[in-house]
Amino acid sequence: MIKRTLIAAAVLVAFAGPALAGHCPADVKKLEAAMPNLKGAQLALAKEAAAKGAELHAAGKHGESLQVLEKALKELGIDH
Repeated sequence: MIKRTLIAAAVLVAFAGPALAGHCPADVKKLEAAMPNLKGAQLALAKEAAAKGAELHAAGKHGESLQVLEKALKELGIDH
């Protein structure tokens, strides 16, 4: 029973990384699509978050990337 639980947990962890990895670029695209409609501090926030999110994604830090991107999307009122 314990062996099955450990195997199931390992499988979930193995698939979680790639699932998160695909979400980062989609959030960057949402921010980039909103940029023409933004000005001032909001535009700066969107640019900074998109750049930082893409950088973290490229470094394999998908959890951190999602945190940065989701925070910016929320602050800008962009549907996520």
